[in-house]
Amino acid sequence: MGKIYTAIGLMSGTSMDGVDASIIQTDGKSQYKAILDKYFEYPKNIYKNLTVLRDKIKSSKDLKKHQKQIKSVEKEITIFHAKAVNEILKKTKANIDFIGFHGQTIFHNPDLKISKQLGDGKLLSKLTKKKVVYDFRQNDLKNGGEGAPLTPIFHNLLAKKYKIELPLTFLNIGGISNVTVIKNGRDDDLYARDIGPGNCMIDDWIRKNKKGNYDKNGSIARKGKVNKSMLEVFFGNILHAGYGLLARGFSSSKKILKGRSFVAKTQDRSFDIKTWVNLNPFFKHLSLEDGAATITELTARYIAEELRITNVEKLLYPDMTGWQVVLCGGGRKNNFLVDRIKSYNKNKNVYLIDDCGVDGDFIESQAFAYLAIRSYLGLPISFPNTTGCKKPCTGGVVVKNY
Repeated sequence: MGKIYTAIGLMSGTSMDGVDASIIQTDGKSQYKAILDKYFEYPKNIYKNLTVLRDKIKSSKDLKKHQKQIKSVEKEITIFHAKAVNEILKKTKANIDFIGFHGQTIFHNPDLKISKQLGDGKLLSKLTKKKVVYDFRQNDLKNGGEGAPLTPIFHNLLAKKYKIELPLTFLNIGGISNVTVIKNGRDDDLYARDIGPGNCMIDDWIRKNKKGNYDKNGSIARKGKVNKSMLEVFFGNILHAGYGLLARGFSSSKKILKGRSFVAKTQDRSFDIKTWVNLNPFFKHLSLEDGAATITELTARYIAEELRITNVEKLLYPDMTGWQVVLCGGGRKNNFLVDRIKSYNKNKNVYLIDDCGVDGDFIESQAFAYLAIRSYLGLPISFPNTTGCKKPCTGGVVVKNY
């Protein structure tokens, strides 16, 4: 057993509603213990400043155009993260070695090798008097990777600790949905990728209709009626413009089941939420409920079909019904969305990470505490089959500014 470190992980996701903070103890390899988790909600002014800025950043050029505003908001959220750290430290006697600081993503374009995450690591270190590890994606991008997803290696650790039956697929439904396929428990044999929309289109639809920030439990969508003709047009035409794997040949699940010729032509990539949110105007003439229902249905269908592709591609189960699927991320709380995913998969082995004894609200904040330690130790956090990097590589910048 190696040295055990104690780290705080900080995660602010695409919902931009607050910060998840977690304290874990780990050797950065196989040992892991969760100590404390806490959520800190952004005040209304920070939420507004973040979402207004996000909506302005539509291209890499906008990063330069709005540089002054970006710096201002970055300082604002960094100070908030520091307050969260100092608050959670009051609840533990643990000596913190590192802070893993994910930051707030406002632009992600793997084709341009740009992933902009707000978060001033030096300022956070100064305010908390702790070593900070941040900017986790840049080294992966420099090494030919997509910069995301970075949590697969932590998913593998969870599977081992909680003895989850293998092989399995972790399905993380955040703003974007991504999957981690674990066949045998080896870090160098993981497979992961972004698969398309998660909560982003649904949340955007609800916000734009001024009915809150998200569809709690899918209650609005459940009241609506799916516009089936629009759904088919969406899959048959719009996705052929280049959005995701289904854009490159989707016609029916039967075709996907038939074999490798279709799968071999697909390409992996990571997504920015704007890739999908920009498609929402397609549904603008629908009512709130019908729009929510239709967008939820296409999200579920897209996720389900991509799960099938993933498991055909990895030759786990030819009949698509035997593999374990563990749900993570905020979208797992949308009961209606989960029910629709299950209906497409006809898979009885779909269950929540919470059912394994893990608090599903803090998977990613714990993950970035774990990644911080691996970064410090120079261990890989991304792999060719998780982000597309040329070879396993570490990432993150370690800073001490006090």
